[in-house]
Amino acid sequence: MKKDMENKRRSDIDWSITALPLGIILVLTILLMCFPERSRVVVDEIRSFFVNELGFFYILLGLGVILTAVGIALSRHGKIRLGTLEKPKYGNFQWGAMIFTAGLAADVLYWSLIEWAYYFNADPFGTGSMTLAQRQDTASMYPLFHWGPIPWAFYMLPSCAYAYMIFVKKRKRQRISEACRPILKHHVDGIPGKVIDSFAIVGLLAGTATTFSMATPLLAEAASVVFGIPNSTGLSVALLCIIGAVFIIAVLKGMKAISYLASACVGIFGLLLAIFFLFGPKIYIIETGITAIGNVIDNFFRLSTWMDPLRLTGEGGSGFPQTWTIFYWAYWVAWFVAIPFFIAKISEGRTIRQTIFGGLFSGMAGTYLSFIVFGGFGMHMQTAGEADLAGMLAGGASASEIVMTIFNELPVTKFALLVLIFSMVAFYASSFDAISLVVAGYSEKSGGSEEEPRKGLRAFWSLIFLVLPIGLLFSESTLSNLQTVSIIAAFPLGIIMILVIAGFLKELRDRN
Repeated sequence: MKKDMENKRRSDIDWSITALPLGIILVLTILLMCFPERSRVVVDEIRSFFVNELGFFYILLGLGVILTAVGIALSRHGKIRLGTLEKPKYGNFQWGAMIFTAGLAADVLYWSLIEWAYYFNADPFGTGSMTLAQRQDTASMYPLFHWGPIPWAFYMLPSCAYAYMIFVKKRKRQRISEACRPILKHHVDGIPGKVIDSFAIVGLLAGTATTFSMATPLLAEAASVVFGIPNSTGLSVALLCIIGAVFIIAVLKGMKAISYLASACVGIFGLLLAIFFLFGPKIYIIETGITAIGNVIDNFFRLSTWMDPLRLTGEGGSGFPQTWTIFYWAYWVAWFVAIPFFIAKISEGRTIRQTIFGGLFSGMAGTYLSFIVFGGFGMHMQTAGEADLAGMLAGGASASEIVMTIFNELPVTKFALLVLIFSMVAFYASSFDAISLVVAGYSEKSGGSEEEPRKGLRAFWSLIFLVLPIGLLFSESTLSNLQTVSIIAAFPLGIIMILVIAGFLKELRDRN
């Protein structure tokens, strides 16, 4: 009897969806580890093609998604309730905390400390010269734009489409291909559906690899300083394994553990914010933050459509949108196959309007606080002449070195670094708990129709999320290479996102 049950469980696994993405990721990992130099050359060539020939696709996709999301929320369709519950399944704070921590929260912490330094000397609009005030405004404005309404709309609009599919249309198969059914109809049950789901998993694995590979060196540097351990690739890999252990344990415990972990994340994150604010230039941080928000609002459509075409003539141009804005839109798109499914599942009982606007507010509240406080602290060091952090970064210093320089300004450096370590581990665990639950459903022939996929599959995918990042760490991939991984993965996913949104709009229109 027990053997029959085991055979049945194995027969329920969709090996075509499980094996193909896994094989692709393993091959990429081996190539990166065995041929690091050649891999970098190939990646650079591919990146050049995507950002220079197809960059407009990412820019138009971002603008289209935010306008569509706001339009649906404000329309009569915004009143549609996602499910039959009289009140939402989760309270506002718990719901918002899970959205923020699931949505690249560890990356928010990393980039809010360092992103402004990349932009301080960048001259995004190719003016040729910038005053100190202009550099400050640009460096504080662009991070809020790159982590603002457009990227969070990449999550919230598809999450409404998935929630509508699950709670209103009562579809059992919880895969991205199923969300394309209104457009592709019965074809989602055949090869096209398999291709869509395979692209979804590969793209997500590429996005998670980028996340781990960029921020893990900072985590290793912090651990080295706090615990006196020599920093090395081995330490980074060990930390990845520790993070993996944390989120595997949590994911096996299910949604209750994830919700508790998300709340704990917010508490630790709040402590780190308080340390930087209380020991930092408070008025400067507040005023810079207010100014940055105003600049984003004032320049929103300019930033959303800036493509820098002069770079193609050889007569100038900065290439800034190709280096950064396109990367960020691709980065967020790479995660849309899982995070929105998670958001959809925790949004039962809310209306479409509440989900879109509430999700945008929750995500942006966390990211804006992070960038304003952490970024403002570092930028004050730059503008006050205490340290030329932007110059150090441009001169070849690593991002981790810059962040350590910032932390050394605090009177409680080691304590703050310890809080940073706990924050990043908890944020990573919370984010990957969420996506492990979703992706495990792809491996079941039922398409994740149960409330939570089986524990073995969740643990399996939790381990797989660590494979490609380890390969990227050993290949010592540059920031450019890591950005390219997301840009390449996001192109087919952008097309799939359009199909999902188009299907959602069709079902809303057919509802009347």
